Parts: sequence; C-alpha cells; structure tokens
Amino acid sequence: MLKIDELRVSYGGIEAVKGITMEVPEGKIVTLIGANGAGKSTTLRTIAGLVKPAHGRIHLQAEDITALNPDRIVSKGITLVPEGRRVFPDLTVLENLKVGAYLRNDSIEDDLKWVYELFPRLKERSWQPAGTLSGGEQQMLAVGRALMSRPKIMMMDEPSLGLAPIVVQGIFDIIREINRQGVTILLIEQNANMALKIADLAYVMETGKITRSGTGQELLNDESIKEAYLGKKRK
Repeated sequence: MLKIDELRVSYGGIEAVKGITMEVPEGKIVTLIGANGAGKSTTLRTIAGLVKPAHGRIHLQAEDITALNPDRIVSKGITLVPEGRRVFPDLTVLENLKVGAYLRNDSIEDDLKWVYELFPRLKERSWQPAGTLSGGEQQMLAVGRALMSRPKIMMMDEPSLGLAPIVVQGIFDIIREINRQGVTILLIEQNANMALKIADLAYVMETGKITRSGTGQELLNDESIKEAYLGKKRK
C-alpha cells in the first residue's frame, strides 16, 4: 500500500534520514523501532508532507505523493497521530473530532458513532474542553480525531508516551481493533516489546538507516534486539 524508496531528509546540514527503503502492506500493522534521534519521527513527518525530502519517492497505492502538501495527503488517506497528542485544549471533545473531518463534505455521523464506540469515555465527555482530559483520554481523542478523516493508513508517533501501564494496554488493544476494522497502521513506539507483539512487520532504524527488518515475532525473538531495545541481557 505504502512504499518508500531511497528516502533522504536533511535539516540544515544534518542528514536525519539516510536513504531508507521500506513498505507498509495493506491491512497490516507495521512498526518502526529505534533509539531517540534515529530518524523515526522525521520519517513519519515526511510521509505526512510536513517535511520535504531531499531525495527519494513515496508512493501510496502506486501513486507518487512525494510532493503533495499535508492536506492533500490526508485527503488521499494518510493521517498522523503526532507525538504529544496535540489536541486543541480550548475546544470540546466533539469540536476536536470535527476538526479531524475538516476536509470532508459528507456526513460524519457514522464515523462519530464509530469513534464513540471505540472510546465510550469520549462520548461521556463530548462537551468537555479537551485540555481538562487526562493524558490517556487525550490520546484517545488524538486517535479518534485521526479516524474522523477515514484514513487508509494511520501513522502513530509514540502513542504510549507518558501514559500509565494500564492505560497503555488499552491503547494497544484499540490499535489492534482499529486494524481489525480495516485501517493499516504504521507505528513508532518507545515500548518496543508491546509494538513488536502486535506488529505483522517491523523495521529497526539506527542513525537514519534501516538496519534490520522482519516479522514482529522474529525481531522479538532476536537476541541482539532483546539486548538493545527490550532491556534483556544475553545469557
């Protein structure tokens, strides 16, 4: 569904992404793991059109979307749930969700119902200012807002960051459910163990390059991955 060829991205004189090639198959959960500063977030921001690459191409279902601006990329079916959630604190939950559908000119009622079924808490708080929600509730809102654009691919940047473990499990359960309902997922996640457990396909990114790839289970069982990213020492 999504194909990235020889992507290079620079900030000033620093090359943050160094010629990566990767694929996101339709209907799958794909995760990109690596240390802070490896270039993972830059990769997602480039796919979303927020950063322009110095070299390489990005294709969605064989269509070249490399040069498109962010709103056109959203209209093509790619949406980003950014790190830090970035909800609009002074808008209500419902208003935030409607912002997610700003490019649509059809009825949003069915999608709103779907989001409320996924996140009953948001329905309970639909008229509450988003800034008064807990961190977990704001993450639910960020995901719900992204779903309101009816994405083919939802990219998520560190969805568990700063959340309590019990909340994290709930977020991952929701990611699985969204995927089961037909949305392809591209996930960056600090909790590599959780990410690899749900991933069909996984890539390891180090200093701007893809250094390993395989199924989530293959990387989960790899001793070097366990030591580097899962906090487990070799015996």
